[in-house]
Amino acid sequence: MSQTTLKSLNGHDRAFEPIIVADIGGTNARFAVVTEFNLDTNQFAIDHQFTFPSAEFQSFESALAAFLATLTIKRPSRACFAVAGPIKGQQVYLTNLGWNFNTQDIKIQFDFNELAVINDFAAFAYAAPHLSKDDNIQIKTGQADPKANIAVLGPGTGFGAACHVKDNHGSAVMSCEAGHISLAAVTELDRQLLQVLKESTQHVSVETVFSGPGLARLYKAMAQVKGVPAEDLNAAQISARANECDVCDATLNQFCDWIGSVAGDIALTFGALGGVFIGGGILPRMTERLISSRFVERFTEKGIMSQYAGQIPVTLVVQDNIPLIGAAACLHDRDQFS
Repeated sequence: MSQTTLKSLNGHDRAFEPIIVADIGGTNARFAVVTEFNLDTNQFAIDHQFTFPSAEFQSFESALAAFLATLTIKRPSRACFAVAGPIKGQQVYLTNLGWNFNTQDIKIQFDFNELAVINDFAAFAYAAPHLSKDDNIQIKTGQADPKANIAVLGPGTGFGAACHVKDNHGSAVMSCEAGHISLAAVTELDRQLLQVLKESTQHVSVETVFSGPGLARLYKAMAQVKGVPAEDLNAAQISARANECDVCDATLNQFCDWIGSVAGDIALTFGALGGVFIGGGILPRMTERLISSRFVERFTEKGIMSQYAGQIPVTLVVQDNIPLIGAAACLHDRDQFS
């Protein structure tokens, strides 16, 4: 396969060098090789994909070695891995798997010339400029500034957020702990729900509500506000029963409405005039409800900054391979500004 010739900001031409990428989660370890970058479409070509059940391996090293053994091409000398776990210096922890490794040890053991390991939401931020408009869903229209910051966020097992920062000298990704900021009330219903939530949770954070476990908490709070008994339902059961249960229906509507305010706050915090991208495991499963909700209204209702927020487009990301794209983009961005 022919390699793409790239020109970095310093004017030097270089051939695109393939990258081994990975998406390491608690259930699966997905690997691939990014073989090309298309300058015209701003897209990466992802080939040689292979998925292993993470539980089959005792360590990350053994999973990586198994993938490398499947390759029928010349092994790339650079790699980037997106992981669902904390990274402290050169030490990486995958708590749910009991895996931990040192990035420098991996680099030496597998003879990589270049290696990076990033958090999965950092990968989402790196991927954002390379996502396909046709493969995702626009929730809010707007005019994205291609030179401005991009915010990514999403509720899943927890709540994650990050920012893709741009200036004249390059770009970088800023990770954060937005899931743990205090959740703010905007409407009277918000205030009533917050009051109920505070009865059992000392600090009601964004993640307290906007996560898988959080949806169940919101349901119980909604039932109490409405004065009806709450059942012991998880997020999947709440979604499945929305057509027959008024409290479940109200819970999902409130989830979509309220996260509009949260997304708008994060957009203002990061100055995300380049757009907001929403992912995670929950909202892509409730697209129609999100579109019909008050998400856009609440995203934009920011007082004297309403016009600012109003120009920011919001995209719900439903395409596959986001962590793999982000891992490739992490190294690719370095090339462009080196």
